[in-house]
Amino acid sequence: MNTRTPPAKRSAHRAAAPVAEATRPDRRQAILLAAEKLFAQHGYHAVTIRQIAEEAGVPLALVGYYYGPKHELFHAIFEHWSHSIDERLAGLKAVHIDPADLRTLPRIIEAFTGPVLALRASAEGEYYALLVARELYHATEEADRVLRGYFDPLAEAYIDALHLAMPHATRGQVAWAYQFALGALLHHLNDSRIERLSHGENVRSDPAAAPMLVNFIVGGLRAALPRPKTPPKKTTPPRRQKT
Repeated sequence: MNTRTPPAKRSAHRAAAPVAEATRPDRRQAILLAAEKLFAQHGYHAVTIRQIAEEAGVPLALVGYYYGPKHELFHAIFEHWSHSIDERLAGLKAVHIDPADLRTLPRIIEAFTGPVLALRASAEGEYYALLVARELYHATEEADRVLRGYFDPLAEAYIDALHLAMPHATRGQVAWAYQFALGALLHHLNDSRIERLSHGENVRSDPAAAPMLVNFIVGGLRAALPRPKTPPKKTTPPRRQKT
């Protein structure tokens, strides 16, 4: 005798549990935070939905009920933190770009790095900043979707600003410079080796290192894309008067 539950009844049973659990508004946030933490620590592909449910302390079915497949949950993390990108764009918009002003480049880079370093140093933003630094390095379909949707517009805005500040360079050169600057920022967010290499003198992702990071990036930009030297004006020697 076949005692197996028909598929339709099994589906209805699975759907009923999430609906009951949905009365707990904190559960949705707990799932998002658990996914953010585990993805940051272990990488997207190493984490299962079951592990996320266990970390969040919720039934397994509730993860799918709120967020759907794993790649949608990954995307939801970046949607949740999209205001941090808005903050960086607002900071850039506040910079008065004058190529002749030596303070322009540092101000652009401060607007670029400052909000991210503040996130990394905060309890609520620590794992998100680490997730950005680690996961977006990998050329996966999920990472590319996030990059195109959230971070490419940010990159375009900063490349535009850097190009205005360094009009002697081509946009292609400025795009390279932006990528190099991004690499320095992401490495600072993600690196823990500094503690060992400094013999314990430095702390990973130390926000106190922010001015040094800005100076490093600005110095690299100026060294990589130096202003063309103005040729000295030719002076004509005065003619001797005939006597």
